Amino acid sequence: MFSLIVVFLLLKLSFLFCSLSDPRCFWRIKDRENDLGDKETDCFFSIYTKRGYVKNDYFSENLDKKVTLKTIHLISSVYFAAEEINKNIYILPNISLIVKIECNLIADNVKRIWSLKKKEIIPNYYCKNQRRYLIVLTGPIWITSYILGPFLYFSQTPELYCGHFHFLLNDQEQFPHLYQMTPKDTSLPQGMVSLAVHFRWNWVGVIITDDDHGIQFLSELRTGMESNTVCLAFVTIITYNRMLYLKMYHKYYHQITMSSAKVVIVYGDKESPLQFNFILWKSENIQRLWVSVSQFDMITVIRDFMLNSLHGTLIFSHQQSEISGFKQFMQTVHPSNYSNDISLAKMWWTYFKCSLKPPDCKTLKNCPTKTLFKWFFVPPLGMSMSETCYNLYNSVYAVAHSLHEMLLQQVDTCSENDGTVMEFNSWKMFYFLKTIQFVNPAGDLINMNQNRERDTEYDIFYIMDFLKHEGLKMKIGRFSGHFPNGQQLFMSDEMIEWATDIKQTLASACSVPCRPGLRKYFQEGKAVCCFDCYPCPENEISNMTDMDQCVKCPEDEYANTDQTNCLKKVVTFLDYKEPLGMALAVLAVFFSSLTFIILCVFLKHRDTPIVKANNETLSYVLLTSLIFCFICSLLYIGYPTMVSCILQQTTFALVFTVAASCVLAKTITVVLAFKITVPGRRLRWLLLSGAPNYIIPICTTIQMILCGIWLGTSPPFVDADLHMIHEHIIIVCNKGSVTAFYCVLGYMGSLALASFTVAFLARNLPDTFNEAKLLTFSMLVFCSVWVTFLPVYHSTKGKAMVAVEVFCILASSAGMLLCIFVPKCYLILLRPQINSFHEFRKIHAKSININRM
Repeated sequence: MFSLIVVFLLLKLSFLFCSLSDPRCFWRIKDRENDLGDKETDCFFSIYTKRGYVKNDYFSENLDKKVTLKTIHLISSVYFAAEEINKNIYILPNISLIVKIECNLIADNVKRIWSLKKKEIIPNYYCKNQRRYLIVLTGPIWITSYILGPFLYFSQTPELYCGHFHFLLNDQEQFPHLYQMTPKDTSLPQGMVSLAVHFRWNWVGVIITDDDHGIQFLSELRTGMESNTVCLAFVTIITYNRMLYLKMYHKYYHQITMSSAKVVIVYGDKESPLQFNFILWKSENIQRLWVSVSQFDMITVIRDFMLNSLHGTLIFSHQQSEISGFKQFMQTVHPSNYSNDISLAKMWWTYFKCSLKPPDCKTLKNCPTKTLFKWFFVPPLGMSMSETCYNLYNSVYAVAHSLHEMLLQQVDTCSENDGTVMEFNSWKMFYFLKTIQFVNPAGDLINMNQNRERDTEYDIFYIMDFLKHEGLKMKIGRFSGHFPNGQQLFMSDEMIEWATDIKQTLASACSVPCRPGLRKYFQEGKAVCCFDCYPCPENEISNMTDMDQCVKCPEDEYANTDQTNCLKKVVTFLDYKEPLGMALAVLAVFFSSLTFIILCVFLKHRDTPIVKANNETLSYVLLTSLIFCFICSLLYIGYPTMVSCILQQTTFALVFTVAASCVLAKTITVVLAFKITVPGRRLRWLLLSGAPNYIIPICTTIQMILCGIWLGTSPPFVDADLHMIHEHIIIVCNKGSVTAFYCVLGYMGSLALASFTVAFLARNLPDTFNEAKLLTFSMLVFCSVWVTFLPVYHSTKGKAMVAVEVFCILASSAGMLLCIFVPKCYLILLRPQINSFHEFRKIHAKSININRM
């Protein structure tokens, strides 16, 4: 019993609360939600004329169904245009346009449609007092015009369709009475491709409807993408077949979520299953940047901005100017002018808590205009007209200008009834309408000529959420197909940066971009947007992102470490300013000076036994040749020229030939000198005649012939070696004929080897001052240096090769100088007591006795 009392009290309290908060007449309807949400509904705007100024009775007795915010905006745009025209003394003076509205016709059942049309539309027949409409404006849903269009044709009523362009309505045979205000989206695919290129999106998904609109759009989109290297990550084609759609729903979902594409293009019929798809996906939290057209700016009926994506939505809308007077018109609208329909009454009570008088709850009172104004401009509708509203606005003006032109041309009109209703010939007016052009109050040129080039200009808007069910709609650019390629898209970087950071954060690409220094490597069987990145080959660079091929550096440049830039190669040669060049130059000068000093010592002590015993003339020639050997090494240091290249090779060859032949002559002289001291020898005349001295000119002449052949066939020249060292250009003297070079070098080696052999065989001869041994050791040093030179020379690069050659010249020359002449200078300068004829004879006699023993 106690439980029943408690339940009864709770019920009583709930009823009491309802009576305090809800009007009694709404108890029966308060649980019925407005299932239309914020969806655009189909409407018929029937226009006729009356004489004089007549104010349209806004919404009165016209709306017998539920309405939405978007529907009210459509209706307001038509009334606003009619009000402007009726007040304008320059268009249809003393004539007013009257508009009758019928909405949600498709929502009625077939029986309701036919019963309505039986009363209103009978083909080619009108009752005497029945109103005949001049023209009908339809939109935004194309199916309304497609289904009800034949009735209008039978009643000889033309139609202006203000919704999105549709192929089926473009059939002139089936719809000769219909004119589409919205141009065909001929350049929309090109605009979307340009947008993808601008933001560097090369991996995008596409969602279309399975109809002519979607298929043609996809075909044009593919063509544009192929020419701009933008790839399709997936293509979702939404079928109209309900059973097939239910089977494919999960596939549609997985195509989007499993793809790496962050940008998805949406195109198709708004009333197709596309809308249902997005409603179902709302709870899945699909985060993508949606790119679509104006009819999809709010695709769901519950005022979601493309699934509340964090990245927002980019909208292409046909370019239009702002209608400034529309805002003021909406501000002056008062609820008392609205219909007393029960659905509108509930809407006012729900949003504004207006007073309602029972029992019918249709009388509205105390509705603040300021509150009403705020409600009408809840984002994203804002203060501006939608594209459909703008088309309806222009359509009313097109009708007015056509009628005005008819009046100017004195086309017959008739008046009936009380004389206030005027009737024009609808088909004649329609003929004028399809060819007329005018400038609307916003300053836009409206050209109704069907043979004109279709408008291909779009405004690009960015829509994003900032509060629940509230968003920001910002114009960030425009696209015009009239301009040449490369100039068609204009994007305001300032507006993009202010509104969003998609340019910096959102990347939609199949592969990570190849940074500079890398090149693309395309994978067989995959899209061109999917690739790997590989480093550029040696001495090749890529200085931009995503380069297909690397660029080879010029020969006088080299690639830096990152292979992003070509740097100028450093010109190098064995320079005097470098430590190595300076050291070699100092050694050359030092040894040449030392040789000159030794020559002076020998000249000063030319009458001493040591000088005379060592063949004075040959010693002078050898010392002079050694001086030139040291000096010729200086020709290898410094910037090479043609003269220096020729001189360094020929001078080197000749002076070393003279030096080697002098050593050979001295060796033979020592051998002869020892042999003829033995009694009974008949070779004394060879020594006395100076025959060994002829070896020098003979050997030198042979070398001169070889050098002449070398210079005559392929002489040395200045060469820039660009490839020997990666970062340097080596300026060297090219040998010209390598064969000639090695012939000259081999000839000198043969002389040195002959000298070494003779000296080695005579090393134990009893010479007074060990001349044979000194010559043997000097030739051993000479041959060792030049034998070592060959492998070392070929294993070095650049100026090091030149340095090796200079070092060998200095080392071999210094070896001969130190081994042959330094011991003699020691005796001349530090042991002068030995350097006398008396001591010389004693030493010589002792050496002969030792040899005989």
